[in-house]
Amino acid sequence: MAPITCIEDLRQLYLKRVPRMFVDYCESGSWTETTLRRNLEDLARIPLHQRVAVGVEGGTTTTMMLGQEVALPVALAPVGLCGMQHADGEMLAAKAALDFGVPFTLSTMSVCSIEDVAAFVKRPFWFQLYVMRDHAFIERLIDRAKAAGCSALVLTLDLQVMGQRHRDIKNGLSTPPKPTPRNLANLALHPRWCLRMVRTRRHQFGNIAGHVEGVSDMSSLAAWTAEQFDRGLNWNDVEWIKNRWGGKLILKGVLDPDDARRAVECGADAIVVSNHGGRQLDGAPSSISVLPEIASRVGRDCEVWMDGGVRSGQDVLKAIALGARAVMIGRAYVYGLGALGGTGVSMALELIRRELDLTMVLCGVRTIGKIDQRVLHEASH
Repeated sequence: MAPITCIEDLRQLYLKRVPRMFVDYCESGSWTETTLRRNLEDLARIPLHQRVAVGVEGGTTTTMMLGQEVALPVALAPVGLCGMQHADGEMLAAKAALDFGVPFTLSTMSVCSIEDVAAFVKRPFWFQLYVMRDHAFIERLIDRAKAAGCSALVLTLDLQVMGQRHRDIKNGLSTPPKPTPRNLANLALHPRWCLRMVRTRRHQFGNIAGHVEGVSDMSSLAAWTAEQFDRGLNWNDVEWIKNRWGGKLILKGVLDPDDARRAVECGADAIVVSNHGGRQLDGAPSSISVLPEIASRVGRDCEVWMDGGVRSGQDVLKAIALGARAVMIGRAYVYGLGALGGTGVSMALELIRRELDLTMVLCGVRTIGKIDQRVLHEASH
């Protein structure tokens, strides 16, 4: 295997090792995928400001997120179906992240359950919640996250309805994969992936299957999830969940400054400026383009983070320079997970850490707290 020097190297290996439908699930955006591309392109266009001879010996990438020291200002975002990218994927990714010293967020739509991950890592992690019509089920999920010792709840606000992702529809995405001729042909090209899946018992949505009345198989589960995302989601629901949870609350999916202010009023400890990786409202702006205004509006009242298009340590630095306290990564760690399991997740984090450290040195800053707009070229801000 050739040396892996960047996230794109992990991505290329990932494309070879994971079946097509799950690659497409990770890689796709909604509709024309315009917002997906904007996330990457707008970050790439921001030029950096090089400084020399300023004395940056003894620098560090460590900082704080929600009062917790972290090895770098990065958390693993909630990503559904990680257990289909690699057998027991959520468990492996959680361990790799926590061993590295950054937070891990388990998705509601994970393959490994809250209890699976808690038993495997034996350390606090974060849990992500979707608001569904069945509030009794939501209450049970929150109680299960509490019982598992989760240290923060990440409430996703931008999925009242599922964005139309053409690739998933064409692939007939399901977990486990439907035994169609096309799927079977593609699975035959990935024997290593298949062997790992045979060895694990985790093939369904672990947080849902067995916990909802009337859901007995994957076809009924698919129908249930399609019907359950709550179009009536409003700020009263956010306040109800905040009170029910009682702990640290992170609100994810904010693109509007007024929404950010309302999030603070509802008791958010952090907000994530996010367009769901370009997977919901196609045509929405990139996360990085709206970050500065939101950070200036509420950055003194809660922590402001960002996700969307982060593939390198330079992207992390740019986000912090424009007002974020930290970032969340999704696809970047999934590439590592699908390619090399937990080792790949650790590798992705180390690649980002090294790139961030090197870029900080060349921009003349020693600590995360010293990163501001001076590390960017004047034309970019």
